[in-house]
Amino acid sequence: MKEVEKRGRFLDLLPLIVFLALFLGTGLYLHFQGVDYAFYKLPSPVAALVGVVVAFLISKSSIEEKMNQFIRGAGNSNIIIMCMIYLFAGAFAHLADKTGGVDATVNLGLSLIPSSLIMPGLFLISAFIATAMGTSMGTISAVAPIAIGMASKSGISLALTIGAVVGGAMFGDNLSMISDTTIAATKTQGCSMKDKFKANLLLVLPAAILTLIILVFIGGDVVIDGEFTYSLINVVPYLLVLTLALLGVNVFVVLGIGILFTGVLGLVSGGFTLLEIANLIYEGFTGMQEIFLLSLFTGGLAEMIRVEGGINYLLNLISKKINTKRGAELGILSLVSVADICTANNTVAIILAGPLAKDIAAKHNVPKATSASLLDIFSCVWQGVIPYGAQVLLAGSLAKISPLEIIPTLYYQFILGIFVIGLILLNKADKFRLSEK
Repeated sequence: MKEVEKRGRFLDLLPLIVFLALFLGTGLYLHFQGVDYAFYKLPSPVAALVGVVVAFLISKSSIEEKMNQFIRGAGNSNIIIMCMIYLFAGAFAHLADKTGGVDATVNLGLSLIPSSLIMPGLFLISAFIATAMGTSMGTISAVAPIAIGMASKSGISLALTIGAVVGGAMFGDNLSMISDTTIAATKTQGCSMKDKFKANLLLVLPAAILTLIILVFIGGDVVIDGEFTYSLINVVPYLLVLTLALLGVNVFVVLGIGILFTGVLGLVSGGFTLLEIANLIYEGFTGMQEIFLLSLFTGGLAEMIRVEGGINYLLNLISKKINTKRGAELGILSLVSVADICTANNTVAIILAGPLAKDIAAKHNVPKATSASLLDIFSCVWQGVIPYGAQVLLAGSLAKISPLEIIPTLYYQFILGIFVIGLILLNKADKFRLSEK
């Protein structure tokens, strides 16, 4: 039976509000109690599950209809594709890391960078690794320890070096074709990764260049002692994945080839057995279980809210204030910004804001690639700035400094946010993106 589209009420948004309030409220409470990584103590899928329970309780549909709605949302083809890509991306990133790819890539960059360019060099290394790996957290974990050592040896501010690493990591995470944020943004908006990359690059590149210029001037002249050894062959998996992705090869093929090549490399030159390689791949799978489960639960939750009219209610509320294409673009970036500030998770923010953003973009003729870019850009801007986000928390923890000390040094995130908003307000954004064919 075809379901009748409802206008909805504020009450229909209660499941989403409960999810966000539980997740954010628990994080805030634990944060003020002095708990480390407070916003990550309550598993996000559990918070989402509570929201699903509330949706079941307030819905007037029969139990069978409620179950069908949830399963339909969780089993949406875009959700399943995202989940499968998460598994492949997790396997590749973990396998490449354990077989020496991260250390080799970092040391290669360090051996090529002049001492006077350490600050912009750290940004570029982080940007490259995050683009290739598709993870800002993995990048920060790999590069931050080196940056800390550089700060100690050179006398450069520790907060500045860490800020450069976090900025580069967010730049790469935003652009990477195997990043979960890119996957979520393109799938929710229905555009290709290649189109999104082109539109995204034109928007973020000016901010990255300005950031590099600033880092050159504030870095000063430093001298780093020591020798960084690496095996060039261990860098090849990242180069291979990045090249294939940029050529527009199907993401499953890209990641499959990356896993296969890295596995063979581990067998031949890394001293790993076939059984050990298999276990590393599985560990990569399990490392993605939280975002995997969260995608399923939020997909089902979003569908139940949509059927009850909650999505229409919110869309109508926002649409009343959107009369132009410029307003639509500002609305899209506002949606994902609020979602990320509330959830401290850029992928979750995109998953939550994506369906609404797609409707707004379609109504006001915003290209799909632009909508996907705005979702990804502003989820990464806020995720790389908020002091309770995993990226800044991890960086502060590794450097043993307060996240609040790092925030003023996050030049890239601030410049990018201001630059893109400025372009939209001046109606100049079209000059910095490629129109869809």
